[in-house]
Amino acid sequence: MADSPPAPQASPRYKRVLLKLSGEALMGESKYGISPPILSRIASEVKEVSQLGVQVALVIGGGNIFRGVAGSTEGMDRASADYMGMLATCINALALQDALEKERIWTRVQSAIKMEQIAEPYIRRRAVRHLEKGRVVIFAAGTGNPYFTTDTAASLRAMEINAEVILKATKVDGVYDADPKKNPQARRYRTLTYMDVLKQNLNVMDSTAISLCMDNKLPIVVFDLTLRGNILRAVMDPGGIGTIVGSGETCWA
Repeated sequence: MADSPPAPQASPRYKRVLLKLSGEALMGESKYGISPPILSRIASEVKEVSQLGVQVALVIGGGNIFRGVAGSTEGMDRASADYMGMLATCINALALQDALEKERIWTRVQSAIKMEQIAEPYIRRRAVRHLEKGRVVIFAAGTGNPYFTTDTAASLRAMEINAEVILKATKVDGVYDADPKKNPQARRYRTLTYMDVLKQNLNVMDSTAISLCMDNKLPIVVFDLTLRGNILRAVMDPGGIGTIVGSGETCWA
């Protein structure tokens, strides 16, 4: 009996994505700083996605090094604290660039704060051109303005480069109606509307970021980064691994 032909490989759901990572995602089991094994794993997963022809941009936070909001609660001027947080994102961006290029994925860091010796200035058309050439682009220093989070920066950059989706990497497998670590009865949403996120004050992204996405109908996929392979799964079948925030209906998993 002749062998049956191999099943055709599924195509990625998206062609251009923006991956939002928190700075804390780089810490691993440490209390601060950057874990090289975690950095290497994230880089290898981004490589898997990039090799499928998906154009990948990233925004990364700086909470593993310094968080502006936390600094301001200790009496520091909020604007100064936020600028320090922006510089922390640049450290993370350079670390991630190094890890990606060790995987032979050519990467460009674009910073909203000029620092020509280590990063390109953020120029939208140049960023899009890098993506079209198959390079990964990391957007550092947030929006370049205090009082705006890296969530807002991710929403803004995603719309500027015409990304099809924001992939929001977290430590849980989606959005729940309560903290699943504290409440075993917590239920996970399969889909959510932007308005439900805002009305229920769900911990997805800050309200400015959610409002930007809602106004421009940009979907958000919230998924668990700690499970290896989930970045690829989020690109291939986002409804199967997390919660999709969009303009449809709210449904339970």
